Amino acid sequence: MRLRSPSMSELHAFATAARLGSFTRAAQELCVTQGAISRAIARLEAHFGQPLIQRNAHRLVLTAAGRGFLEAVAQPLAAIESASAALLAGDRQHHLTLSALPTLASVWLVPRLPDFHRRHPDIRLDFVPYRRDEDFSGPAPDAALLAGTANSWPNLQVDYVIGSEMVPVCHPERARLRREAGQWRTPADLLRESLLFHTGAPANWQHWFVAAGVPNAAPTLATGFDQVSILVQAVKADIGIAVLQRCLVRDEIVAGRVVAPFDLPIRLTRGYFLCAPRERRDHPALNRFRQWLLETAAQDPDVVRVRGNDSPDR
Repeated sequence: MRLRSPSMSELHAFATAARLGSFTRAAQELCVTQGAISRAIARLEAHFGQPLIQRNAHRLVLTAAGRGFLEAVAQPLAAIESASAALLAGDRQHHLTLSALPTLASVWLVPRLPDFHRRHPDIRLDFVPYRRDEDFSGPAPDAALLAGTANSWPNLQVDYVIGSEMVPVCHPERARLRREAGQWRTPADLLRESLLFHTGAPANWQHWFVAAGVPNAAPTLATGFDQVSILVQAVKADIGIAVLQRCLVRDEIVAGRVVAPFDLPIRLTRGYFLCAPRERRDHPALNRFRQWLLETAAQDPDVVRVRGNDSPDR
């Protein structure tokens, strides 16, 4: 049988926006972005081939079709939500779904997970596909490890984890030649190099130079990459120098595969954050994972190292 009903996320977006008369307030209640609400309702209207809500400067107004549809679905939606909450109450004790930036997950998080499983053997942790613009609409994880600043997700519960500790890295041979020639005496000398950057955070070089004591630096960026793992490979291929999260390149530095020419205790405002909808504050498995994650990050050598120094960025 061909199903004619739309998705639950679209129905909830429509019912909440209709009840509150505002996309913004609906987004706040559902802990998603205003854009997610708008897109969900647009999909719903496209599905039925007619408008359900009329937008004006002051308030949303239901069309005749929208009023009739809301009357029909409001009570069933409430019943489904109630039944789902009851069913999930037990599952939340022992199951957590998480998404995370791939490089952070593979380099930093996964090697530490055996400790989490030793402490909480009753919790099953499943990873779902990572979305850079995760807004927790539709099928979504319970929480996500995302890159940004503390103000990037105003509608979510946000905890800083790690990743603001930054360091420039380069190929060992490049470092050797520059030092033998006396060309790298201060951080400002890096301005003459080919500066590689992450396309999601092109301002990192500028912020790093300011924190390193070069306030008027105007770095000319060279090649951009959209993944940290590719940036690391570009550095190892001696394409240029990159400024990266120290927690992600620490093993490369220790192994001598890359070199940190100016290994200063610098912390920027951008980092990795654990993000979750506010209504999941009572999620037992998430709360236990959050506590473990923040304790583990606080003991990370790079975090302790920067915390123990007066960072130029502070």
